[in-house]
Amino acid sequence: MKDGHPIEETVGERPPVVAAPPCVMVVFGAGGDLTRRKLVPALINLRRGGLLPDRFAMVAMSRSEVEEMGFRAKLLDDASGFLDPTLSPEERGWFDTHLSLVRGSLDDPDTYAQLKAELDRIGFGHALFYLAVPPSLFGPIAKGLGAAGLNQGTVPGSNEPAWRRIVVEKPFGRDVATAKALNQELASAFSEPQIYRIDHYLGKETVQNLMVFRFANGIFEPVWNRRYIDHVQITVAESVGVEGRGGYYETAGALRDMVQNHLFQLLALTAMEPPNSFEPDRVRDERVKVLRAIRPFSAEAVARDVVRGQYVAGEVDGAPAVGYRDEPTVDRRSATETYVALKLLIDNWRWADVPFYLRTGKRLPRRVSEIAIRFKSPPLLLFRDVACAEQVVPNTLIVRIQPDEGIALRFLAKVPGPDLSVGLVRMEFKYADYFGAKPSTGYETLLYDVMTGDPSLFHRADMVETGWDVVEPILEAWTQSPDGVDIYRASSWGPASAQALMTRDGREWRTP
Repeated sequence: MKDGHPIEETVGERPPVVAAPPCVMVVFGAGGDLTRRKLVPALINLRRGGLLPDRFAMVAMSRSEVEEMGFRAKLLDDASGFLDPTLSPEERGWFDTHLSLVRGSLDDPDTYAQLKAELDRIGFGHALFYLAVPPSLFGPIAKGLGAAGLNQGTVPGSNEPAWRRIVVEKPFGRDVATAKALNQELASAFSEPQIYRIDHYLGKETVQNLMVFRFANGIFEPVWNRRYIDHVQITVAESVGVEGRGGYYETAGALRDMVQNHLFQLLALTAMEPPNSFEPDRVRDERVKVLRAIRPFSAEAVARDVVRGQYVAGEVDGAPAVGYRDEPTVDRRSATETYVALKLLIDNWRWADVPFYLRTGKRLPRRVSEIAIRFKSPPLLLFRDVACAEQVVPNTLIVRIQPDEGIALRFLAKVPGPDLSVGLVRMEFKYADYFGAKPSTGYETLLYDVMTGDPSLFHRADMVETGWDVVEPILEAWTQSPDGVDIYRASSWGPASAQALMTRDGREWRTP
């Protein structure tokens, strides 16, 4: 027994851990927040799990004026603060000897010549280029790598080709036109199988488990359709504000920053058809089919079914919180949305007439990401007189992505006692209870997949462009009415118009 659970029922025999092949990870923007908070801690966690090869090296690309010893020490000191446990002396020494620095301007061909010489010195052949830089640099860096011949290579001591892969972070463009232009820039130096568009949400264990949950369990897939499901709610809520990123947020907003990528990928995994295999492109084919089946938004549909909000001052954990327009580097007259709620329909056989409600926002009461599947009520409610009104609710399946990853099912059961009394109960599975909590930044699986060449959890070019096809009519409609943003108080669940979106349909948002 472990924590009250029979071991044979919770943890089966696992396949042996296989480390990634020898490779070099080149990080552009190595001095940035992403590298110290996520990338380096993820690499350490991979090593702790036996998934990082001994023949591994990280090359940090930085500006010419950076001093190497100070850079290395600060990077490891900062990264250690995001690890549990923190870096041991042995880990610090190992990483320090596997880390090198190439300095220079990213628009200087000599910088890429220096990088090529460093990769030749290390001599592993295989390399991934991680672009932890602003999107405006994605294209120029890709072209610089291509011009220097770094987009291809050979394994030293053989004629075997070495893999070369490029990893780019969101945002993947600002609209359809810029997304296509970015894809073309990347494609000028790298083929589509070499391009990994990363979305850290897809590195969450529960997101990946959603496919296993649906397709490996015979009791769920038969009811995963319009006949049994009333509607689906997808919530990605953040309790923080823009955290000093007001300048970026002014150019993005919640629709571009969260809906077009994170929420649409959760939607696609929830609604996709079973692939005929788990070969990466077969899985991605089914995900993009969902996005293509979303009913297009007309101007009337945007006005009716899309809500945009912006937080104003309020209280968070008993302390005052400023409004969005009072955040640093934010325009005092800004109409940028920090909250979006929308209703959409998927026009295919499985989901016809089943509404999907999506919402995301900053300065909401708590940080939580979840998918809630609300099932239809039985046709005859026999127990309406023996249960409280708030207890007579349809069954709900909740897939919780963060925090406390897990899956829960709400259903009705008889309350013990002589009377026939009905109560709402919750059957719950938590990853930490069954499999043990593992330190994770959300990047471990994704980095390992890049190293091993599995693009299943990454965006393909057509996915990105199709997502923008869906949201572009919304952006256009908002351009025509720039002042149509509703306010909500910090630490509330959004503007009143978002509640009205559900009330109009005789439904209500689930409170996580």
